[in-house]
Amino acid sequence: MPHSLSFSDDAAALTWLYSTQMYGVKLGLENVQRLLSAMELPGQEQRFIHVAGTNGKGSTCAFAHQLLVAAGLTAGIFTSPHLIRFNERIRDGERMITGTEIAAGLSRIRAIISLWDPHPTFFEITLALALDWFRSREVQWVVLETGLGGRLDATNAILPKCSVITSIGLDHTEILGDTLEKIASEKAGIIKAGVPVVSSPQEESVMDVIQKTAGEKVADLRVIDQPWQKSIPALAGVHQRWNAALALAAVRAAGVDISDTLAEHAFAQTVWPARFQRLGAGGQWIIDGAHNPASAQALVATWREVFGTAKPQILLGVVHGKDLTGVLEALSPICAQWHVAPFQSPRAMPTEDLAKVLGATGIPVQLHRSLTAGLNAAASADAAQPALVAGSLFLAGEALDLLSGRGGFEPSWQ
Repeated sequence: MPHSLSFSDDAAALTWLYSTQMYGVKLGLENVQRLLSAMELPGQEQRFIHVAGTNGKGSTCAFAHQLLVAAGLTAGIFTSPHLIRFNERIRDGERMITGTEIAAGLSRIRAIISLWDPHPTFFEITLALALDWFRSREVQWVVLETGLGGRLDATNAILPKCSVITSIGLDHTEILGDTLEKIASEKAGIIKAGVPVVSSPQEESVMDVIQKTAGEKVADLRVIDQPWQKSIPALAGVHQRWNAALALAAVRAAGVDISDTLAEHAFAQTVWPARFQRLGAGGQWIIDGAHNPASAQALVATWREVFGTAKPQILLGVVHGKDLTGVLEALSPICAQWHVAPFQSPRAMPTEDLAKVLGATGIPVQLHRSLTAGLNAAASADAAQPALVAGSLFLAGEALDLLSGRGGFEPSWQ
């Protein structure tokens, strides 16, 4: 490999990787198939569970991954975006990918694609890095979360043992379509010929699309009809019990024999940050990356389930392109006071603009110059119940980093 194409450390490697975001998001499989073929990926005998949907993808992936681990299998998990560090995107049951492994893996990929036109995108390269690492780790199973959509998402280049569709709603409408049916068609694009598919309950129009696609592909379709009820999972909220049931149905449909007792143990061990995550002494913070109306409604339902009629201080941040009106309709009934502070994302709605919109709700608003100031103000305004951070995973990740005192926050623009 030419020396100029190798990276001395993960910082240099990730700087190069993030620079590939200039190529944008290019939906389609030709380039990623070329890259995976050049790297002879995925590894032989590896089996995949592929997850698409609007809400609950990450949690469902986390539950499925923990089920595989509980069953005594070696399993990897690929998710996006990360919250604090890039390494979070690529993990197995033992650990995350290390900085040294990132540098080595991206050096190999860069040498292969240096002269390619079109150049692979950030997400395509990240997927290849993950699959290369999973092969080196000799994991038996991999849980893959789609990045955007499904039909033309880079992860759809993989043939899974089971396809999974979580709850579908309106999100990324500028790319995936402005109706539920259009979005459902993109998500249902992960359904493969003869491969079983499991789905959450859906709106009737969405289910029509899924059923039609499954029929055309002669793919056995199962729609779960009740949430997991035999225990309380580590992830709070009724919606998470639905996600747990979906994950269990998917793992079983993929051919893994797992008992309810083992599933109960797995669900109790599942960790998925920024989903109604309690932080701080006495749990004075709840962090939740609710960023669209459906996830905001689930957040409110969980808040009421846990805290009843108590109203929190809410530190809210949003990015352009999201349905802010729908999010505010969900969150306003439980909000005592809004807090607005800057966070690191080029798509973040300016704090002054957001504060004006929040002021129209009739609920008091405080505008802060820094995220640290906003966090401190929200936490100190009312000690009777936790303060709440919501509205964007980018905000949630940065807040998690500050509140946990970890340091090393790496903004995620993907």
